[in-house]
Amino acid sequence: MGKVIIVRVAIFDFDGTLYRKETFKLLMSHLKNHPIYNTKYGQFFRWVAPRFAAYKMKIYPEARMKERSMQKYISVLDELTKKELEDFFAKVTIEMHEDFNQEVLAKLEEHIADGVHVMLVSGAYTIFLEAVVSGLPFSFDTLIGSEIPFNEQMIDRSKSIYHINGTRKNEAIHQALVGQEIDWENSFAYADSYSDLPVLELVGNPIAVQPDPKLKHTAQQRKWQIIGDSPPLH
Repeated sequence: MGKVIIVRVAIFDFDGTLYRKETFKLLMSHLKNHPIYNTKYGQFFRWVAPRFAAYKMKIYPEARMKERSMQKYISVLDELTKKELEDFFAKVTIEMHEDFNQEVLAKLEEHIADGVHVMLVSGAYTIFLEAVVSGLPFSFDTLIGSEIPFNEQMIDRSKSIYHINGTRKNEAIHQALVGQEIDWENSFAYADSYSDLPVLELVGNPIAVQPDPKLKHTAQQRKWQIIGDSPPLH
């Protein structure tokens, strides 16, 4: 019988953690200013504005608002092929690397050097995340994002996006690691939002990065490490 290999993992959130800003605002700006697809921005904005206002008034659930906004964003681009959509996202990523959190990047590189299994787990579109990390000098062992459904090379309008958020992140993490023996107590997780508490609680070394007020309070109570005290840039 072969020797069982026990794996440590380091799980990184993207928005507000590895990347200091919010990708969805960047994607909205990219659509608004795109030389070809800018005509589709008005349709998207008219749909999202009242829902965002309702979310701010706490009468529209955050998770539902995010999932449906991501669905609507893709729906206004559903005439694009997969390759065209990849090119659309690739152009957004050009300006992003300067806004990566350098302290978190250093931790990531440290974990890679130590042989830790590094994971990027985000609610952002998977093909968008793939475009972003392709410009980095290293790669993630596992990348998990929200999948855009395709039928061959076109967006499948009959299927909805399953937004990876909250406990869905935990489900995706466990599924990705099936068959491996994980040393959770000596593993790491980095996140900025209280909604990522289930992920942070998976590991023995949770790190709050530029935490929102609720996560900051929890991290202070539990004596977790905190990186940065300011909220994500806008």
